[in-house]
Amino acid sequence: MSLGPASAQSGAGRFFDDFSDADLAGLQAAGWTARTAPGHPGVPGAQWGESQLRLLDDPAHKGNRLLRLVAETDGTGPGTRQAQLCQQRKFHEGTYAARLRFSDAPVQGADGDPVIQTFYAVAPLRHDFDPEFSEIDWEYLPNGGWGSEKTRLYGISWQTVRIEPWLAYNGSHEEMGALGAGDAAWHVLLMQVAGGRVRLFLDGRQVAEHGGRNYPVVPMSINFNLWFSPGGLLPAGGPVRRYEQDVDWVFHARNEVLSLAQVEAAVAAYRRQGRGREDTVPAAQPALDSRCDF
Repeated sequence: MSLGPASAQSGAGRFFDDFSDADLAGLQAAGWTARTAPGHPGVPGAQWGESQLRLLDDPAHKGNRLLRLVAETDGTGPGTRQAQLCQQRKFHEGTYAARLRFSDAPVQGADGDPVIQTFYAVAPLRHDFDPEFSEIDWEYLPNGGWGSEKTRLYGISWQTVRIEPWLAYNGSHEEMGALGAGDAAWHVLLMQVAGGRVRLFLDGRQVAEHGGRNYPVVPMSINFNLWFSPGGLLPAGGPVRRYEQDVDWVFHARNEVLSLAQVEAAVAAYRRQGRGREDTVPAAQPALDSRCDF
């Protein structure tokens, strides 16, 4: 399914990354940026850096590689490190998908910090209530947060926001229940952006549909982020608490609406061909600054 004659005139394109590089230099050469800038979101004073990203062999599938995001905290700002990886800002309508592993518990230290595990597309917030701000995201909160202790997955389409004091306008859905335990921790998150509607799918099941003012209006970057909510951290002291989020692959079909089965078929075809990456999505015209700080 295409977006229709008007969108189809601009041409299609595919973006795929299997994260099969030997090191992070390969990611950088392919247009990815590791966040280093301080600031929102997360714990004030937290650090961001390339050291929070890994490329490693998949222990469950020989020959496969994974991207790993690592976030850790001792309960203080200076003792908190968060992770973010950003692709270029050139994605708008079409289908977005990623296969990733959520984590319900830390790999080190006590459990309970409000950690947020994400996959999203975003354009910069230039100022409070920016009318061109655009964001579609998935946020998994295994330990709750934001005024609720419930474990849940958010699917959100944004209109605009003011960070401080917080005031947001968006369409959101809460999918209750744990998603990061054992063999059931891997999931495919999919977003269809077409015809003024954003449809969100968890493992092929549609869980939400948003539209109207909550529809992206400008090109966005593709991001993965692992961070801690600034409210509700466990008390400082004791061993550092460390969380991990793994990503198997990410995919975008420009100006196409694809089902989960179609996306997985495309990914399988890339792997049969031994192709770990494709990027035929044209750069935005004029070119847009691809910052990695939000």
